[in-house]
Amino acid sequence: MADYTRVFKMSFASVYPHYITKAEKKGKTKEEVDQIICWLTGYDLSGLNKQIESKVSLETFFAEAPQIHPNVSLIKGLICGYRVEEIEDPLMQKIRYMDKLIDELAKGKKMESIMRR
Repeated sequence: MADYTRVFKMSFASVYPHYITKAEKKGKTKEEVDQIICWLTGYDLSGLNKQIESKVSLETFFAEAPQIHPNVSLIKGLICGYRVEEIEDPLMQKIRYMDKLIDELAKGKKMESIMRR
């Protein structure tokens, strides 16, 4: 099994700006990024901003998430060379779900599709 400790200890606040940059380069907005992250984790905007300000680790960010969306099992495909549906570590899988959703946004997918409606 891979050692993901370094990734888990990274602060969400350090990753978040990269998501926004990736989206904005493709004409998408911070608001859309926030909407996707809130959909995935159950945070509201206030809760999301508190996590960013607190500089919590990715591990804590997901541990404190109000509710991972029940439709996450519908998120499939490759991210960083791995099939998200086959990632065995539950925390790494959640992190990769978030990466995948932001990727889909940057690739121009419709929000309804990204949010598995």
